[in-house]
Amino acid sequence: MRISGKSAAFFLALVFVLSFANTVFCGDLVLNDLGSKPVNLSSLTGKPSILFFWTTWCPYCRTELKDLNRMYPQLEKEGISVFAVNVGEAGYKVEKFAKDYTLSIRMLLDKDGRAAENYEIRGVPTYIFINKSGQVVSAEHSLPQDYKNLLLNN
Repeated sequence: MRISGKSAAFFLALVFVLSFANTVFCGDLVLNDLGSKPVNLSSLTGKPSILFFWTTWCPYCRTELKDLNRMYPQLEKEGISVFAVNVGEAGYKVEKFAKDYTLSIRMLLDKDGRAAENYEIRGVPTYIFINKSGQVVSAEHSLPQDYKNLLLNN
């Protein structure tokens, strides 16, 4: 069986497209922070980033937020952008929670759950690790010790 040049090119293009079918890019998704300042998630391209999806009612989220808040200055110093993305709750409730827990992480509000849907979040807490090319390289339910390896080597 002989394959023509056009068939081979089509086959290679198909393999290339399918190999990137599960790659999620940040996209032009805009979320507001607690000060109503918009943050376009596509602006994360060029810098490794962590998006932490959470809710105020989740006990595991509270534990992870405390740990992430403690590490936040170190992460920023390492050049990693960090955002805590609250899913589906009112801004006033998130603001009170952040104040009560003395959180310094920049909070984003995903009121309608579009960002959670875009990143295929199936439960909270969930960390999304985005490399400097804007590609999601991992999704975890806790902050792994090798987070730098995930972000900087992918």
